[in-house]
Amino acid sequence: MDNENAKDETQQLPEDIRALGYEEARDQLFSIVQTLERNQSGLEESIALWERSELLAQRCEQWLDGARERLDRALERQQDVPDEDASQE
Repeated sequence: MDNENAKDETQQLPEDIRALGYEEARDQLFSIVQTLERNQSGLEESIALWERSELLAQRCEQWLDGARERLDRALERQQDVPDEDASQE
């Protein structure tokens, strides 16, 4: 996912979900899954919860994609740095 698409997808999310960190979004998603599994909601509420869970899952994925990109860049920078042990020989 390129940076421009990531920004577009983030802006499509409701503001309250965009403001969530990874752990917060994951915890809310987990809570919704538990509620749906216990069948404690009526049809309308279940649909609303499911829709919110889809948005939360998307937010979690955005965070994970961003983390993956940061790790990839760090690994690339590490490969670009000459090995100090090899240069001392």
